[in-house]
Amino acid sequence: MSAPLIRIPSISVESSSAMSVDSASQDPELLRRLLRAKDRMDAASHEDWPVQRLARVSRLSEAHFARSFKQAFGVPPHRYLLTRRIERATALLRDTERLITEIAFDTGWKSLGTFGRIFRDVTGASPGEIRAQTRPETHELGRVPACFVSAARRPDLTTAVSEKRRRQATAINGSEQKEVA
Repeated sequence: MSAPLIRIPSISVESSSAMSVDSASQDPELLRRLLRAKDRMDAASHEDWPVQRLARVSRLSEAHFARSFKQAFGVPPHRYLLTRRIERATALLRDTERLITEIAFDTGWKSLGTFGRIFRDVTGASPGEIRAQTRPETHELGRVPACFVSAARRPDLTTAVSEKRRRQATAINGSEQKEVA
């Protein structure tokens, strides 16, 4: 008997070799600079990557970097980084016996509570549930190429996590609450 298959929706982040259509009209030098910052985030997703640091890496102004990154890759830099952290945490939950707390801190989260809340918002399940559900399916996925498995498990961050929470609250309460400034 197999466990229920958990599916993490895919994100519309393009790979380095295939960027969005809008990026074709961008300057090749700008794209190289954006890829430099993206590669740094991929290599060290556990580190803090504020826009200021990414802009320095790509030698662009902060506003120009943020705008160009979103245009080229389809998501803002922060969402891209969250996607990578969630992907890595999911892989560690699935493939290791390490404690969830260790995985949270090793993937760049400063708080176990924040990790758990955002992980649940993005994947629809808690880290413990993901671990329990993906254990039995490991054997079933042995014949599928790793790149396909990774793409199928990529989290969907096309909308901000806070926006998802607001929509859920609106659905539960039946009306949208006004934010007090």
